[in-house]
Amino acid sequence: MTAERRFVPVCIQNGYMRTMTLPNTHFPVSDVILGLMRIVPLADQEIRFLVGAARDAGMNFFDHADVYGGEPHECERRFGDAVTFSAEERANVAIQSKVGIRSGFWDFSKEHILRSVDESLAALRTDYLDLLLLHRPDALVEPDEVAEAFEILHDAGKVLNFGVSNHTPGQVELLKRSVTQPLIVNQVQLSITHAPLIAAGVSANMAGLDQSIDRDNGILDYCRLNNITLQAWSPFQKGFFDGIFLNDRENYAALNEVIDDLARAYDAPPAAIAVAWITRHPAHMQVVLGTTNVQHLVDSAAGSDITLTREEWYRLFTAAGHILP
Repeated sequence: MTAERRFVPVCIQNGYMRTMTLPNTHFPVSDVILGLMRIVPLADQEIRFLVGAARDAGMNFFDHADVYGGEPHECERRFGDAVTFSAEERANVAIQSKVGIRSGFWDFSKEHILRSVDESLAALRTDYLDLLLLHRPDALVEPDEVAEAFEILHDAGKVLNFGVSNHTPGQVELLKRSVTQPLIVNQVQLSITHAPLIAAGVSANMAGLDQSIDRDNGILDYCRLNNITLQAWSPFQKGFFDGIFLNDRENYAALNEVIDDLARAYDAPPAAIAVAWITRHPAHMQVVLGTTNVQHLVDSAAGSDITLTREEWYRLFTAAGHILP
C-alpha cells in the first residue's frame, strides 16, 4: 500500500482549500482536518452529512483516537458504521488515529499499541491507518517497545506513518532513539488566545513576564528544525477547555473587534479568521476542527483561503493579550 496520493483543490467560497505534503511522504493533505471526537450523539445520516460537508469544503483528512467516545473506539465505530468509502475514495482520504490513553492511566506498551490499532482498524472498517499518533506522553514509556510495535504495524501495512501528540522535544528525541520510522506529526493545543508555544519565543528572556516562560521546551522551533508538522487542536478555545473566545465580548472584547474587522475586510466568517491566524504561520500547521455543526465547519474551513499580512497577524496576537516587549 503506497502513501502517495494526488488531489484536486476543491473550491471553497472565493478560493481553494490549500493542501500540503507531510514531511518525509508524498502525501498531499488539506491543511484543515475534521476531528471526530464528538460524533457519538449523531445519527448515522448526520455523520455522513458532516463528512460529506467536509469533503465538499476540500478536507481529505479525518482525525480519530481510540479513547474518543464513552467507550473505547466508540467514535471510530460510529464513523465506520456510518461512512463507507469505495476503494477509490479511501485512496483519496487520510485517516489518523491515536493510541495510549486508557481509563485512569496512559499506556505505550507494545501489547496495548498493537491491540488498540487492530481494534481501531476493525471499528473504522479500514485496512490501514495513514497516521498513528502516540496520544499524551506516557511517563513509563519504553522506547524499544514502541519501536517494536511500530515496526510490526508498518511491516504489516496496518500503519503507513507515525507521529505523536502533546509531546515535548525531549520526549520525541527519546522515542527517536529506538523508533526507525520518521515521526512526522506532533498534535498540540493552539489558538490565538492559547499560544504559549508561540508567545514564549516572542518574549524570550524577559524577566518577570509570565509569557516568557518556556512551557514546552521549544516545541515550535524543534518541529520546524526537524521537519515535523504541528497539528493545532482546539483552535477556538480560550485556554485549557474553558470555552471559546469567539463572541466572548466580556473577556476578549478587543480580540473580537479585530476579528470582526478582518472578517469584514476578507468577506469571511469570524471563525475563518481564527483559523487563518494558525495557517498563516510559516511552520505550515494543520488545524483540527472538532465541530459537529456543518455551518461552523464550513465557516472555519474558509480560513484556509485567507493569508493574513504580518500586521494583521500581530494585531490579533496582541489583541488576544500577548505582549510584544
